[in-house]
Amino acid sequence: MTTTLETWEPLEPTLSVRKVLTLERVLAGEPEVVAGASQLDRAVRWVHVAEAADVGVMLSGGEMVLTTGVLLAGDESAQAEYIQSLHRAEAAAVVLGLGRAFPAPPDVMRRAAERCGLPMVVLHRPFPFAELTEEVQARLVRRKFAAVSLSESVRTALTGLITAGAPLQRLLDEIAHHSACPVVVTNLAHRVLATAGERPAVDDVLRDWERIARQAGGSEGDGWIRAELTGRGERWGRIVLCGYRGDTATGRLLADRAAEALVLHRMLGGNSAHTWEEQSAQSLLTDLVSGVVPARQLLPRARAAGLPVNRRAFVPLVIRDGDPAQLERILRLLGLSGIVAELTDGATAVLLSLARDQDASVLVANFAARVRSEAARTVVAAADPRIAWDDVPAGLREAQHVADAVADSSAVLDLPAVVRLKDVHLRGLIRLLRDDPHVQSFAERELDGLLCGAGEDLLAVLRTYLATGRNKSRTAQLHHVSRPALYRRLEAIQGRLGVDLDDFEQAASVHIALLAHDAQQG
Repeated sequence: MTTTLETWEPLEPTLSVRKVLTLERVLAGEPEVVAGASQLDRAVRWVHVAEAADVGVMLSGGEMVLTTGVLLAGDESAQAEYIQSLHRAEAAAVVLGLGRAFPAPPDVMRRAAERCGLPMVVLHRPFPFAELTEEVQARLVRRKFAAVSLSESVRTALTGLITAGAPLQRLLDEIAHHSACPVVVTNLAHRVLATAGERPAVDDVLRDWERIARQAGGSEGDGWIRAELTGRGERWGRIVLCGYRGDTATGRLLADRAAEALVLHRMLGGNSAHTWEEQSAQSLLTDLVSGVVPARQLLPRARAAGLPVNRRAFVPLVIRDGDPAQLERILRLLGLSGIVAELTDGATAVLLSLARDQDASVLVANFAARVRSEAARTVVAAADPRIAWDDVPAGLREAQHVADAVADSSAVLDLPAVVRLKDVHLRGLIRLLRDDPHVQSFAERELDGLLCGAGEDLLAVLRTYLATGRNKSRTAQLHHVSRPALYRRLEAIQGRLGVDLDDFEQAASVHIALLAHDAQQG
């Protein structure tokens, strides 16, 4: 059974100086903050009772030091040095019990504490230090145990998801659910690779991602908690909890455990042949093509993925038989901004983002020429540039339609370097109507004599003959046969179909039927 993360429990808030002063046992001593009031949110790591003047050498930082000052009375230089010693040791605070040694807060200690920003608290009523240490130590031990328990619970749950074959998004959704804030995974260039969380909150984060990326790369204030993604000694990204509202230590623990899981997921391949960068681009372009998600909602994702979107012209392309990695390389080589992602059936979408004063037709032609110079049979289909982002999905679908329309005939058609809607003519219309039952019935009726047995070979000859405009010499050349052999095959085709291919209307009818048949098969 796969472990889920629903059993996660948040840690108690970090025990701060301010929190200690609100404990019932401490309140009985009538505490008063006489210095360093602005530093009361310092975390208390331990409580230490010490009377020695050189107590600082025994501390390691984060301690709340309790003292009666019995060894400091009457020696102002020792009092000042005592405070300085605590400050150098990075103590959390000093608590002075008033009594015979100091019936009132000593000015020397108070002024020294104020200067160095060390919280100084005095207790006006006699107070057993043992009770305070017992209370605080018990809370610290409980929290330490809870942290260890939570850490192991998180690690076990995420590892369980990975071994069960969960995709990256499943891990992130689980982390976002229990951190109750947007979760973002980026590469080293701050480009967003994946997100999780409530969609409106994620969109708010992505909408202002440039500023947030800078914030996430600095301190962890205001709930922005990050963890580096490092594998085999190489840092390649980070995970960011954006606006985490819980205890910082808990958030950091969640981020660290999540980072461990993501590194493991990546090392194991994530059950995918694609990198996270490729999956991110594929998800974005697939959502744009499908139209399931409104384009306006996808704009923050595109911006966060590194695509320039302000005052740009977008050129949708679909490339048949193109290698996504090769297309990415060509984009970089030509200095073009764009997103590349493999769609389906050997089609790769490319969304170019150009400055509006650039000549889109020239740049697209250069891109297509470079692509076809490396793979001559590659088909580059393009839609006209879109100025409005909301028009991009329709442009991608148009480019995909054009690429599909010429997919089966590119070998026999003299296609331009960049194929557009105006270039597909009747073939494009047939592609749109291919699923219509009347069109399917028409194609089967017209081609019935060639749809079985040896007719398949004749069908290939017919396809070439019609695609070349009934050019017999070109057809014979493409099929590597003599002219007399071609004539015999054309006679066989006409006999099986009962048509005269020299008659324009009959030839056109057969040609339309063949286009419909190929579109249905494709």
